[in-house]
Order: sequence, then C-alpha cells, then structure tokens
Amino acid sequence: MKSLIVVDCQYDFIDGTLACENAENAVNSIIKYINSNDIKVHYSKDWHSIHNGSFKDNGGVWPVHCVQGERGARLHEDFYKHVEKDVKRPKEDNVFYKGIDDEVEEYSAYNAENSQKLSLKDALEDEVIVAGIASEYCVRETVLELLEAGHMVEILKDGLGYVDSEDHLKNLQDLMERGVRII
Repeated sequence: MKSLIVVDCQYDFIDGTLACENAENAVNSIIKYINSNDIKVHYSKDWHSIHNGSFKDNGGVWPVHCVQGERGARLHEDFYKHVEKDVKRPKEDNVFYKGIDDEVEEYSAYNAENSQKLSLKDALEDEVIVAGIASEYCVRETVLELLEAGHMVEILKDGLGYVDSEDHLKNLQDLMERGVRII
C-alpha cells in the first residue's frame, strides 16, 4: 500500500491570506483520488502561534496565516464531508502539525508530528504520493526530504495548488528530473 500526504490544504492557502491558484480544484481532485484508491492517507497542517517569526508582523516574509485554532488553519471541510471511508478522513492519528516552533521556518511536512508525537516520517510507506498546497513551497520541500530519505515519490498533478503557475511548472519539471513521477 502507498501513502498519500495531503500537504496543507487549509483555508488560509485556499481562500485566505495566502490563497493559491487552483487550490479549490486541488482539494476536489485529492478527494476523488482518495475515494478511488487503496492508500493510507496523512494530512499536514501549518500550525503557527501568532508570534511566529515567519510573519511580516514579526520580521518575517509571510502574512499572518494558519494561526492555531483559527479558521485559516482548518483543513478544508470537504475532507470531512466527502472522503468516503472514515479511516481516510482527517483525525487525531493522521493529521500532522508543522511550524509549531516560532523560530524555525518549516515548509516540509516530513518531520511534522501528530497529537501523539508520532512523526510523519515514521508513519509512511516506502512509496509516497504527495498532493496539496503550495506546489513550489511546502509540497516541494516535502518531496525533496522524501527523496533524500530514499522514498519512491509520485506527485498528484491535479491535486496541487500553487502561488505562481510558471514557477509551479518549473518546480514539476525539476522534480521530474530528480526522479519524481507525475501522475
């Protein structure tokens, strides 16, 4: 069985302060893929305090986003409503949090932890499919760490949101050249 990592499909990246192109379509494509494949599903979430160092207000480069407990940090509700099998819906054991340390910029979901302190990297199968938001940032960094750790990686192309379409396409080309299969 393969693992699917659904990277940061949270409202701030869909319709909020860092809304990405194709984000809503990506969510729909990911749900269709989940419902039609026998895979183990993991979700990552950016999970920041209001004091996070990556925020412009605190000297960083990003607008305030994915603040713990706020709407922008929630996963898209369709994952709860439209994923058919309960075991594949977001829940305590398959949601992994990253960006908790205010001083560390953490794009990759690879070291994210669930509420029981299990790291995502320890929950994955050898073959991993990655989808989510944003292609050029958190998805890319997650894929690079997976490759470095020796995983076989595929990217669900229709399941990606992105900041800039040109950079997104360059990113996909680069990842293909590194051995990632685009599906």
